[in-house]
Amino acid sequence: MRKHLLGVLTAGMALALVAGGQSAAEPAAPLFQPDPMLAFLPAEAKVDWAAVQRNRESRKQSRVAAKSAGQPLTYSEKETGQGANDVPSQAEHVAGFGTGRGKNPKLTLTGDLAGDPTIPVAAPFAETNDAVPLASGTGVPARERAVRTSGKIGDGPYGSGGDGSGDHDFYKLSGGAEGRIVLLETDTPSGDLDTLLAAFDATGQLLDQHDNLAGSTDSRLRVPVAAGQDVYVMVAAAGPGGIPADPMKPGTGKRVLTEGAYDLTIATGGGPADRDHFSVDLKAGDVLGASAAGKATRVVVHDPAGREVFGSSQDFSFLYAENSPMPAGGNAVADFVAPKDGRYTVGVENGTGRYDVTVEAYRPGSELNQRPEVLTVFLDFDGARVNTRIFGVDPAGNKDLSPLRKFLPGWGLTGADENAVIDGVVATVRENIEHDLAAKGTNRRFAVRILNSRDHADPWGQKNVSRVVVGGSIAESGIQTVGIAQSIDAGNFGKEETSLVLLDVLSAPAAQTRTSLNGYITPASDKIAFIGRAIGNITAHEAGHMSGSWHQDQFNALDAIMDQGGNPKGMFGVGPDGIGGTADDVDVDFHEDVLNPNEGFTGIEDSLNRTAWAYTRGAN
Repeated sequence: MRKHLLGVLTAGMALALVAGGQSAAEPAAPLFQPDPMLAFLPAEAKVDWAAVQRNRESRKQSRVAAKSAGQPLTYSEKETGQGANDVPSQAEHVAGFGTGRGKNPKLTLTGDLAGDPTIPVAAPFAETNDAVPLASGTGVPARERAVRTSGKIGDGPYGSGGDGSGDHDFYKLSGGAEGRIVLLETDTPSGDLDTLLAAFDATGQLLDQHDNLAGSTDSRLRVPVAAGQDVYVMVAAAGPGGIPADPMKPGTGKRVLTEGAYDLTIATGGGPADRDHFSVDLKAGDVLGASAAGKATRVVVHDPAGREVFGSSQDFSFLYAENSPMPAGGNAVADFVAPKDGRYTVGVENGTGRYDVTVEAYRPGSELNQRPEVLTVFLDFDGARVNTRIFGVDPAGNKDLSPLRKFLPGWGLTGADENAVIDGVVATVRENIEHDLAAKGTNRRFAVRILNSRDHADPWGQKNVSRVVVGGSIAESGIQTVGIAQSIDAGNFGKEETSLVLLDVLSAPAAQTRTSLNGYITPASDKIAFIGRAIGNITAHEAGHMSGSWHQDQFNALDAIMDQGGNPKGMFGVGPDGIGGTADDVDVDFHEDVLNPNEGFTGIEDSLNRTAWAYTRGAN
């Protein structure tokens, strides 16, 4: 597994980076942990995953998916058994779906995923296995690809027939020489049991948990098991107290919840599991959303060439724009923007039994304008007041962010250099968005204006205007990041959103952080050109989120605008000589590239066309 987020800020202290580039640790209110999916984090950022998970659950609970009028088209799978529609080339075609005249843009797919007959079955493991040191060895993934077993919550010494503290069954996953991603799923064939799956490391630290697939009492968990390491998975009853007080000691539960029998499948994938594929016709620019419920726990989109362009085993729809109409909820949610007309496939995977999948298609939000309006991206360098509620900050409030000029001394610049830096940022954003998307994208109605606070009246607050505030610090905003977007908005339905590019880390002394621009500046550098381009790339990155792109792989050979934080050299466009602002620097652009493997999605994301179709001139 690749590391991309390492150690940094201390709780209760804010790193205050002052204009002269000096830093001081000063007491401050607790800083907000941004969701890494929305943020461009410093290379050293330490993520508080417990805080992230709490925020995600809160956002899930508060999101209400938009519902459009009209009854969906329905289609039931024709395949019986396994094999007939297992690959995209053999997909069952669904006629009548789409955004064109006479088409229905809403579709419900139903079907069944057949079980994998090759997975070996193991007898139930003996009690007592109620703690990490007592976990039952499964042999997965070190020796076996998969195993099925069964158990019962309530049959040990801690169930309702014992001391009443609550039964917990632990299973050991051994990484072996290579490590694997392990998928676990419970099935409760009868009885009252409502399951919880949780994963722990060897010290009892909680790594992840999942309570209930959509519409059932079953659970599913995706667990990375690194080479040479062990992970311990617990099956228990869902509800308050489902996690024991001390996973290292048996009998430390709080009380009996539901009890009953369960089946458990532990698999690394790669076998002949059933997959169902359905084809639909899309027009260039169509924004496709899919949400899987029931027993299906993965949904995947393939393009007309058969390439996987978006695969998901998770629901991150709470990161969509507030007014996005895209389907949400369920076990897995995918979104995709079609770069060209063609027949695409929606696949359903990972599970055994009945499923239903909601599929919906929309035209981009900006195309729905009733007048030929052009969207505006406003770059604000003068400082701004931002209500951090839009980023999920608690407690939220209006925060005053300092202008870009405050941070110039951190790079050894003066106020006389401000215009040149702004020129560089604006030119980079225009090259990445205005020029490249028009020249390379498939949207023939592409239109966007890049305005800025130095040269134009401030249009913020008007319709069809989004903004990127370039300025401010972690201490001022209360958010531990370099950049953050308000949403990830496929189709750009939230056309009036805000992103931040904070400048304290970027202007910090080189010894303080690998994400400081100063670490790449030498006497050989064209300093101002490098600073303008690097900030411009991050600014385009945040605009890319607001227009619908997720993070891409920051550690592969291709440096792209939508790469996740953690590889600042790549985002800054530093060339092979390791010095910014020299002749071998790289032009970093929107590209087709691999979705970031650390964030749980799979496939090739075309961030260039996702962004290009977000900026479509309104109807005439």
